[in-house]
Amino acid sequence: MKGIILAGGNGTRLAPLTKVTNKHLLPIYDKPMIYYPLEVMRKAGIENILIVSGKGHSGHFLNLLGSGKEFGARLSYEVQEEAGGIAQALGLAEDFADGENIAVILGDNVFQDNLASAVKSFDGQKGAKIFLKQVHDPHRFGVAEMRDGKILSIEEKPKNPKSDFAVTGIYMYDARVFNAIKMLKPSGRGELEITDVNNFYIKENSMSYEILKGWWTDAGTFDSLLRANMLVAGKGNI
Repeated sequence: MKGIILAGGNGTRLAPLTKVTNKHLLPIYDKPMIYYPLEVMRKAGIENILIVSGKGHSGHFLNLLGSGKEFGARLSYEVQEEAGGIAQALGLAEDFADGENIAVILGDNVFQDNLASAVKSFDGQKGAKIFLKQVHDPHRFGVAEMRDGKILSIEEKPKNPKSDFAVTGIYMYDARVFNAIKMLKPSGRGELEITDVNNFYIKENSMSYEILKGWWTDAGTFDSLLRANMLVAGKGNI
């Protein structure tokens, strides 16, 4: 299985920190943010990894990570010309994936769980898998509606969430994901939404899920960036 880390976007919620650098290059405790999903991929046994970044700071990723030798990985790079959504960024990875199943992590997701067993069990399987985490602020995320061990739907940033289980930025897909992306229409935000990709698999009853056991946070706001730093440092309230 191949790995893809999505590190694009403008990081506007973290301005002015992101005026001179990409959000995913900001520090979380003692390492750049991008190190965390990269280390998760490697611990899960994934060696071939694509970094998708915006064009403004793409050279910075190359300067920091190089070929990936330091991590025991083989890194490739792709540039997202403009911030068109997570699904649009993922669509740029079609040639890299080359028909294989893929594991995808958003570059601002920081978490404890080891994905090795999930990667091993999903490799070669059809369908998709997402990873959920119970949160106190589900309105910030895509929220899963579940019944009898199945996901019925995912609603993006709902005002009245149907559960408190957020869809984290960790996904696994078979090769059909790229055809699903090509069929998408931009949302009201003008972006191709990963929630619509996930609902494609839900509708055909080929979506599975796991609930993360350890702590998890994104780091896309000042509050969540602070929380990520505290959790990694071992000083946060889980």
